[in-house]
Amino acid sequence: MKNINTKWLYLVILSIIWGSSFILIKKALNGLTPFQIGGLRNVLTGIILLTFGYTSLKNIKKPQWKWIAISGFLGSFFPAFLFAIAETEIDSAITSILNSLVPLNTVLMGAAVFKITSTRRQLLGVIIGFIGTAVLIFRGSEINPNQNYLYAGFIILSTLMYAANVNIIKKHLQDVRPLTIAAGNYVFIVVPALIVLLFTDFFSATTFNSETIWTAILCVVILSVFGTALAKVLFNKLIQISTPVFATSVTYLMPIVALIWGLLDGEAFTPMQGLATLVILAGVYIANNRRT
Repeated sequence: MKNINTKWLYLVILSIIWGSSFILIKKALNGLTPFQIGGLRNVLTGIILLTFGYTSLKNIKKPQWKWIAISGFLGSFFPAFLFAIAETEIDSAITSILNSLVPLNTVLMGAAVFKITSTRRQLLGVIIGFIGTAVLIFRGSEINPNQNYLYAGFIILSTLMYAANVNIIKKHLQDVRPLTIAAGNYVFIVVPALIVLLFTDFFSATTFNSETIWTAILCVVILSVFGTALAKVLFNKLIQISTPVFATSVTYLMPIVALIWGLLDGEAFTPMQGLATLVILAGVYIANNRRT
């Protein structure tokens, strides 16, 4: 009973943290480029996690290191850049809704790569979910002709990476402590992220002459501390005490938080987009329902 209550608590906390991440990325883009945001976010998170988790790295077994590395790049490194790039063209609220495809992709990835059999109900849910996504993208491109909805592809690619990461942690890193996994990820991530950051001229005088730079950096700091460092540890723990399907269901609740932030920030959201959102969530629910 305690485990059940704990996993739901983690789910709610993660929904609030990650649901707020999209508006923080949007605000950070006012003073930084997508590659500066991704690089700085990964570097700051790496410093935090390695400071607190460095001593636990000795507990990682040699065969597990390759999965730690793959998990790091798929679950943190690339998505940090892809989400920032996507939000240069797509509203933060829409981005969060597209992110709810993670559970669907987790089912697909489990079947295709990790040999987890899918039921007809799960396949039906996948089809319904992608129909909702298509409607959301096409409707959004009509309502916001100044936005390039082809950038939704960056979010969809990220959801595939997240799905792979969840399955990897559940199958290959189940016995590794959540903080250890997170810290181990950044052993491989932090140097490439720093290299990217250096090539973006982040440390130049021109960057720091911008009037919006410090607000943007503050947003990235909050993202790094809460949206990545703390959230990664909580999410890794959630995967271990529940199932991949339950853990990724955090993406059902994130759009609610993101939509509230988006509407408060003046983003447009129409009834048709609301209907498309319900279709996506219906597909996710059907795909993840345990009944066959």
